[in-house]
Parts: sequence; structure tokens; C-alpha cells
Amino acid sequence: MADNFNFELVSPERLLLSEQVIEVVIPATEGEMTVMANHAPTMTTIKPGVVTVKLASGQVSKYVVFGGFADVLPTGCTLLAESAVPLSEISPDTLTRRIDEARKELEGVEHHEHRTKLEQYLAELTNLNGVLVAA
Repeated sequence: MADNFNFELVSPERLLLSEQVIEVVIPATEGEMTVMANHAPTMTTIKPGVVTVKLASGQVSKYVVFGGFADVLPTGCTLLAESAVPLSEISPDTLTRRIDEARKELEGVEHHEHRTKLEQYLAELTNLNGVLVAA
């Protein structure tokens, strides 16, 4: 049986989850990452995506995050999200609104580096929209 560890999912608005868990799958910038107890210490940035949490009880919870970073230690993991909501609370309109806002912001950007980051963010949001619509 897998060991449990503490996982916290925090957004500026609220603490979404603070529980003992078996595993967490996070949408790290370099690809999905599964975190379990005794994981090597790691810090990673998070891209827009779905966080899947398997609680110690065996129940699975899912959350949609819109960027941030995760701090992983052998004893726990803290994900500080720029914005996060339970998957059950996300609507297609919410995601469409975020995509439209990113497109509008992109129109006025002149600095190359900022434009590249916005284009990447828009691509990740569009991909996330496709994943959620298919689900």
C-alpha cells in the first residue's frame, strides 16, 4: 500500500484542499508529473490543466488550475495556483472567457518575450478547453 503525504492546493482566493493523499498528478510545464510520498525535492512551474488528486480514502478529486508553481518535498506537496477551481465548478463559458481575454491581451502586445509567453498560455488554454469539452 502506498504511503500518504500532505497535499495543499492554494489559490489567491482560497485554500481548495489540504489533505492526506496517495498521489497527485500535476500539469507541470514540462509535462504531467505524478507526485507520491517520498518524492525527491522539486520545484516546478504549472501550466493550465487538470490536477488529479487521489485521497488517502481512495476518492479521486479533480481541479482546474491556470498556472502557478508546485513545491514538492518527500513529506508533502504544495501547489500555489494563479487561479484554481474544482473541475465540477468550471463551465465552458468560463474557459471561453479566459481564452478571449488572452486573445485581446495578445493583440496589444509589442514586446517579443511577452508575446511568446501569451501565445504559449493561449495554446495551453485552448488545449485545456479541448480536453474538458471531450470529457
